[in-house]
Amino acid sequence: MTLSHPQSFALAIHGGAGTIKRSALTPALTEGYHAGLRRALAAGHEVLADGGSALDAVTVAVMALEDEPLFNAGRGAVFTAEGVQEMDAAIMDGRDRGAGAVAGLFGPRNPILAARAVMEQTEHVLLIGEGALDLCRRQGLPMEDAPYFFTQPRWDALQAELERRRSGAPDDGDEQRRHGTVGAVARDRDGNLAAATSTGGMTAKARGRVGDSPVIGAGTFADNITCAVSATGHGEHFIRRCAAHEIDARMRWAGQTLERAAGDVVDELGVIGGSGGLIAIDRDGRVALPFNCSGMYRGAIGPEGLAMTAIHREEFRIG
Repeated sequence: MTLSHPQSFALAIHGGAGTIKRSALTPALTEGYHAGLRRALAAGHEVLADGGSALDAVTVAVMALEDEPLFNAGRGAVFTAEGVQEMDAAIMDGRDRGAGAVAGLFGPRNPILAARAVMEQTEHVLLIGEGALDLCRRQGLPMEDAPYFFTQPRWDALQAELERRRSGAPDDGDEQRRHGTVGAVARDRDGNLAAATSTGGMTAKARGRVGDSPVIGAGTFADNITCAVSATGHGEHFIRRCAAHEIDARMRWAGQTLERAAGDVVDELGVIGGSGGLIAIDRDGRVALPFNCSGMYRGAIGPEGLAMTAIHREEFRIG
């Protein structure tokens, strides 16, 4: 789906590709996902409507998604095979390609703030583990203990996957277990673009595994000349294809529209087994939200302030 008309400012978000099966999605759970998406859109829209920056808009939108236990980031992060949580996040400023990222992190309430601290308070782009935690403490970022991040559904999902592996049962290809991420892209009134992405990774991933989310040019990218991108999916494939930067390259050098570049990249990822999707916005405020799997929690909002949200391949809910 693409919002093909130019907009003075706009925001798009995702809560991860590989959605819960329709058969397991109760009315209450459906409304919970839509409500979580609307809260994130409202937070980002408030910033943009007040003349704030795209960078601030994507930050607050992702924070709202990290705070929502239904999504695989922050409070709702999945567990590694060893039963711990390791979170990754990245942010990028389209004005100058300023970027910050963290990986393998546990403790900060909002990993996206840790990524932004790397961008704004250090000369580096990516920090991991204890080094990233030291920065968070020095910057006074809110920290939480394990009980805050624990959610029973994520723990149950880990136990089910570990049992499947012990039993030797074949992989059922459950998209929701394989990938889940949150992200936001925005254009502000001044024409600046920004992107932010945060994730808990894959259920039962190997300890120390890092996906595409904190890899600049793979899962996160922004440049005012072309577009801002936040991806969600089977991260190894997105890394190998430099997926987010590939969209920029096709727009920059081949003159492709955002809709074509983003759609083709996602289709090509699907051919090689890269299940997932992405959200993207161009310098004129056009938005693209392609995916190649059963669904992607997603939403968009423009100057009129009407929140549009969707889960599967369906019409958007408005308002």
